Formats: sequence, C-alpha cells, structure tokens
Amino acid sequence: MMRLSFHGANRGVTGSCHLLELDGLKVLVDCGLFQGGREIDEENAAEFGFDPREIDILLLTHAHLDHCGRIPLLVKRGFTGEIIATPATRELARVILLDAAHLQEEEAERNARKAKRRGKRAEAPLYGELDALNAMDLFGRRAHYEQPLDLATGVTATFYDAGHILGSASIRLSYRDGDQDKAIIFSGDIGSSDRPMLRDPHVPPAAETVVMETTYGDRDHKPLGPSIEEFYEAINETMARGGNVIIPTFALERAQELLYHLREGVESGTLPRTLQVFLDSPMAISATEIFRHHPEGYDEEAQALFAQDIDPFWLPGVHFTRETADSMALNRLSGGAVIMAGSGMCTGGRVRHHLRHNLWKREASVIFVGFAAPGTLARRIIDSGKQEDKKAQVRLFGDDIPVNAHIYTINGFSAHADRDELLAWHGAIKPERTILVHGEEKAMEAFAEALHGTKVLMPEQGEYIDL
Repeated sequence: MMRLSFHGANRGVTGSCHLLELDGLKVLVDCGLFQGGREIDEENAAEFGFDPREIDILLLTHAHLDHCGRIPLLVKRGFTGEIIATPATRELARVILLDAAHLQEEEAERNARKAKRRGKRAEAPLYGELDALNAMDLFGRRAHYEQPLDLATGVTATFYDAGHILGSASIRLSYRDGDQDKAIIFSGDIGSSDRPMLRDPHVPPAAETVVMETTYGDRDHKPLGPSIEEFYEAINETMARGGNVIIPTFALERAQELLYHLREGVESGTLPRTLQVFLDSPMAISATEIFRHHPEGYDEEAQALFAQDIDPFWLPGVHFTRETADSMALNRLSGGAVIMAGSGMCTGGRVRHHLRHNLWKREASVIFVGFAAPGTLARRIIDSGKQEDKKAQVRLFGDDIPVNAHIYTINGFSAHADRDELLAWHGAIKPERTILVHGEEKAMEAFAEALHGTKVLMPEQGEYIDL
C-alpha cells in the first residue's frame, strides 16, 4: 500500500513538506519553513502532522528555506533518519540553516527583552544553531543526477536536475506494486529554461503520479532579454537622479544571477564602469563561493567563462560586505550605490535597514526581481507603489515609512518555470494522476484547468491520499 500526506505548501507557496508511506517505509520529501505574515510563526511552531521519530529518510529537493527551513526543528523533535541531497544542496543547506537559526536566536533575544519590560515570559526560538548543526550530521549519501539510490528493497530514488537553483532536483521514486514497476515524481521547484549560468531542467522519465509545483501556473514570464534591459534602465535612471538602488535579494541563485548580469552590463558599457555594487549579505557571499565550487551545474556558456579564468560574479566596483559595521556604513551613502541584501521577501535580514534609510527618498529606487508572497513586507511595498495618491507607507522597526522611492517589479528574472514551461514539463511525463502543490490557490486552479488526460488533485493541509 502507498499513501501520500501533505504537510505544507498545500494551496500555498511556502512550507513544502510531503510524506510518502510505502510498505512500512516512511519517506519525507522536503521540510520547509512557512513564510509570510506574523501569524506564520505559529504555523511553523505547530506539530508536523506526523511523528518525526517515525520518518526513515528525508529527500531534499533543494536548499531554499521554504523547502529545508524546518529540518532542524524536525531533528529537534526526534528525527534521526538519513537526509539525502545533491552535493551542492548539502553545502548550500548548511549556510541557509545556520543563518536561519542565527536570525531566530537574535529575534528571540530581542523579543525576550521586550517581554521582560512588560513582565511577560519570553518564548524560545523555533530552533538554534546547535539544532542546525545536529541536522547537518544527518546528511548521509550524496545524490548525483540520474544515478539511482536504493532506499529499501525494491524502492529507489533518482534525482534529476530541476534547473531552479544550483543543486536543485526533481525526484523520481520507483517501486514495485505487485508484479508491476511504478513510479511517483516530486517535481520540487522547476526552473525556467534558457537562463544564464544553470542548465535547463531535465525532465524525469514517465511516472503514474506526479506531485507538482504551480508557483506560476496561471501566467507566463516576460522574456529575459527585455527584463535585463528594464533592469539596466532602472539602475541608470536612479543613478541619474542621484539615488541608491535597493534590491531585496534571495541569497541563492538570484544574487549570483544579478551579479552575472551586472558584470555583463558594465563590460558592454550599458552600465557605468564606475558603478558601485554592494552585496550586503553574508549568506549570499558564502553561497557565491559555493557556486564557484560547483561548475558541474552550469550551462555551456558559464562553463566557458570559467575555462577562460573569468569569474562570472566579479565586476570592478563590486564589494562584499560581511561585517555588520560595514553594512551600517552603507546607510551613510546618499546616492550612487546598488545595494543587494536579503531577504528577498524583506521578511528579515539587512535589507530592512536599507529600506528604512532609502524608501522615503524620491530619488531612490527599490527593484524587486523575485516572488513576493502575500503578507510579506515585499508584497506590501509593491502594492503601496501602485497607489495613485502616493501617500502609501509601510511599518518598519516601529516607524511608519512613506513609500516615496520608485518601485520596480521585474518578473522576467524568476527562477521558476512559467505556465507554458510547466505544461511542457508535465506533458513530457504524461502522468495518470497529478497532485498540485506549492502555489497560490488562484494559480493552482488555473493550472488545473489547463491539464488534460490526467486526474488532478489539490490536497488540503494534512490531507491523506491512498494510491
């Protein structure tokens, strides 16, 4: 008997977590953080919906926080099984999880000071750095693309390059059902084709069942070329006004891709050679170093650059700011700087400080180049920038900050496949059953309507499906 249950990213985009039970074997695919408004904290701290002590194996599709961010909590609550991921995902997950643990400990400390002043009891962080380190101890076998791994007798897992971020994978589980060989595929997050640096997604072989993401299931992306032009134009316009450019940046893939395009812009003369770019994210800096270690994940163009000893992430005016003091010094820059900082959805990290110092300035710009989940500060700023009365404001560090800066939303940089690419990926597999996850309900329903010749399911949180 095989049974699937769903414990995250059900009719929502974050918190991916799916449990497969097959003849006594319990395999968890991803264990991510829910991201969004303050109410999400309670959702992350809630029970998983299963006993972590009973999970045998955790298969990790990639290292984004909404796919791996609750692994330390899983371990803290009793998981002792094996975690399997690609070599790049393993390295990136270490950076991501330690950073998440550090931020949670810092936030818990701030909240404890506030609670003490109010005479209330302080709450412990979701998990700490020790929990993250304990989780890393459970990473076992390394999954190499298209090389099957035995999970149990008659059950194998094969990872296929998903083209989403470095090390990302779609996972195909094959098993025996009576006298028949069958398979189920977990898509993970599927990347967009023809991107710089990374290879295009590799579609796994056919399977009876697919558990599939639908982040952009209801729309197509703007082509990359015009998006790059719009990106350069936004920077040049801001430089002409004498303002700073703030780019809320995801540390994995997006930061490296933007450095790649900034280098190309300077080399081509589209951007000024004197442009000063600050990557103000210790995690993104560490991730960039890991990207340099794994050229096996790059496409032919990026591999050719490395072969010529050209660093695709370096340009004359780039500065990596690891130290807090150096980050704080950036707030004294009145204009002329491009500041890339996390987090991409502005839910934490250094970008919030840069927004506080620049969002109210009419000469400044904020460029969003990634998905902004409902309830996040990024989404509120984007929505504020659309208001015609220009009296919009957002709350930061207890203050109401006017949104006077120019707000750009450039969707062509998405690391996710768009509607047409998702349909092509699905069509190559031709599953009998398609289970849609990891998408806002509107996008999920629109994508479901476009599917034909397959039984479509859209599970609720905690729902079980017997296969």
